[in-house]
Amino acid sequence: MDRTVIRLGPQHRSAAVATLAAAFQDDPAVSWIIPDAAERTRRLPRMFSWLWDDHQRHGIALGTPGCEAVTLWRLPGKVHHHDPLWPPELLRLLGIFGRRILRASTVGGAIGVHLPPGEDWYYLRYAGVRPDCQGQGLGGLTIRAGIAEAATAGKPALLETATRTNVGIYLRLGFAVHEEWDVPARGGPHFWSMSRVL
Repeated sequence: MDRTVIRLGPQHRSAAVATLAAAFQDDPAVSWIIPDAAERTRRLPRMFSWLWDDHQRHGIALGTPGCEAVTLWRLPGKVHHHDPLWPPELLRLLGIFGRRILRASTVGGAIGVHLPPGEDWYYLRYAGVRPDCQGQGLGGLTIRAGIAEAATAGKPALLETATRTNVGIYLRLGFAVHEEWDVPARGGPHFWSMSRVL
């Protein structure tokens, strides 16, 4: 396996989407949005196809050449950006989330409220490792590559996670918890907001 970290482009789309969809199958926030496991399996490739396209326009994707590990970053100036919800975009979101769209909107809105103000950040929105490749340090490797890009640009980095076991990983990568919060809905997932300053 090639452990080099590169900037991923259009030719990596299919493999990157498959990795992220598999990696987030049991994510607490995604599981709250789409409680049924079989439905998640169907919908996550659509969700990450949309997110991949978003980050090709407004950010970067870093990962291994075989997409065993993939990270999606929003760049400074685009941290809080959302494409306008014109009818085509709304129809696309309905196709992704179906009747779960209100839950998805609730989580997205809560994340937006808890993002630090300002745009002068590198924002790690998603990091995933293909399940059969986990435990080999690939996640940390790809995240460190994004941290290095942020440091070269003289920018801090931020993220949020709903997975308790990820908190220790991010602490070891130099992030610190600056807030814990719950999505304001019945049974809403718990999040840790974390930042890495220079």
